[in-house]
Amino acid sequence: MTPQASGGSPPLSEHKESIRRHFDAIAPDRALWRDKNLYYYAYQEKMLKFLVPENARVLELGCGAGDLLAALKPSRGVGVDLSPAMIEKAKEKFPHLSFVAGDMEDPQSWAEQAGRGPFDFIVIADTIGLAEDVQTLFERLQPFCNDDTRLIVTYYNVLWEPVLRLAERFGAKMPQPELAWLSLADMENLLSLADFEIVKMDSRLLVPKAVPGLNRFLDFLGSLPVINRLCVSNYLVARRVAVKPIRRKAGVTVVIPCKNERGNIEDAVRRVPDMGTHTQIIFVDGHSADGTPAEIRRVMAAYPEKDILFLVQDGKGKGDAVRKGFDAATQDILMILDADLTVPPEDLPKFHDAIVRDRGEFINGSRLVYPLERMSMRFLNILGNKFFGLAFSWLLNQRIKDTLCGTKVLTRDHYRAIADGRDFFGDFDPFGDFDLLFGAAKGNMRIKEVPIRYKARQYGETQISRFAHGWLLLRMCWFAMRKIKLHG
Repeated sequence: MTPQASGGSPPLSEHKESIRRHFDAIAPDRALWRDKNLYYYAYQEKMLKFLVPENARVLELGCGAGDLLAALKPSRGVGVDLSPAMIEKAKEKFPHLSFVAGDMEDPQSWAEQAGRGPFDFIVIADTIGLAEDVQTLFERLQPFCNDDTRLIVTYYNVLWEPVLRLAERFGAKMPQPELAWLSLADMENLLSLADFEIVKMDSRLLVPKAVPGLNRFLDFLGSLPVINRLCVSNYLVARRVAVKPIRRKAGVTVVIPCKNERGNIEDAVRRVPDMGTHTQIIFVDGHSADGTPAEIRRVMAAYPEKDILFLVQDGKGKGDAVRKGFDAATQDILMILDADLTVPPEDLPKFHDAIVRDRGEFINGSRLVYPLERMSMRFLNILGNKFFGLAFSWLLNQRIKDTLCGTKVLTRDHYRAIADGRDFFGDFDPFGDFDLLFGAAKGNMRIKEVPIRYKARQYGETQISRFAHGWLLLRMCWFAMRKIKLHG
């Protein structure tokens, strides 16, 4: 039976259950690990005591054994941790504070015991990378904030990942489950999506170990511009912002290009949620040879309550299929969902929310924020995607971490603007992703990314050829540089 979080909440996911087991197992040795790295923990406490005055109302998420929360000397201190064993340790050491075993991403599992907000400060120290969905976590903190609440997040610098992993292997650092190594740009994006803005940020600790006679100098060195980018610990302070009214209530068309995806068709129909005032699904088949068209027709008959349209593309490539689907769409918000379902359809409401709340005008999915599911993407593909993300961010002058994520969302009016300007770039892109990205950048649209947890394909085979398509992408980089940077 799958374990449950306290408070009658839904069962923990496999990801969260593995985290709970991990920290339950190391709870007996938590004090030993703290003593082994006492300089790091003492420095973190000093830094946070500077930010959080005594006698404040403080909520700490991922509190472990409660040492940091106790060091802040709150008038009302509440600590939440997924590990019941850690919470027992905290209660024993600091009985004057409140500690609750619960899922920090699910306030229903701890809010009743902890007491509702607002709090003056919400602290997430070095545990944000364990969250399954960081955006949703931030969104669910809104009810515990008022206009003066400050959210403080500390997290490891991604440059230190290999060093810290090596330290864990040799027993010099407390072992951690798999983390999402978030950059400052990732954090800024996720906070913005959840209606928070960064007030200030900094990086500290050039060397996270005691070096007798040198630590003060090293701390000074690590505070200097440029050099501080090498520090191990990042922190930021954020506040909530006024929520803009939803700019439009509209229906949604989900275009699903498909070729030899017979085994994914019914799952796609079942799992695409209802969004907006109406949800239309358009399958565009790319001349499948595995019976996909027949399966689409069967599913249409089996789900008469769903608005499903079936088209066969005229040309080749996903780009051609997307254009045909968008041209046939009847709703005002247009979405692309790859038929392999490696982007979970259940995540589409996040994209819908981002567009209707005016977070951006072109919403792009990103698979490269959270850890990838095993076997979902080959190593060379990961390297290629990261390289092209950097390259196209430079080319388009907007941050794009993942150019080839299949899920992209925009309004029909903005798509028409891209289509009207297509002659500038021409018919150069068989994938369709770059036709849209280049058009959005050329049209000065604000591009926003929504991170998703990328899944392994359950049916069929990938349509991507690493080397042939990689060479094509390099050619498109050169093409984009000529057209956008050199205006040629």
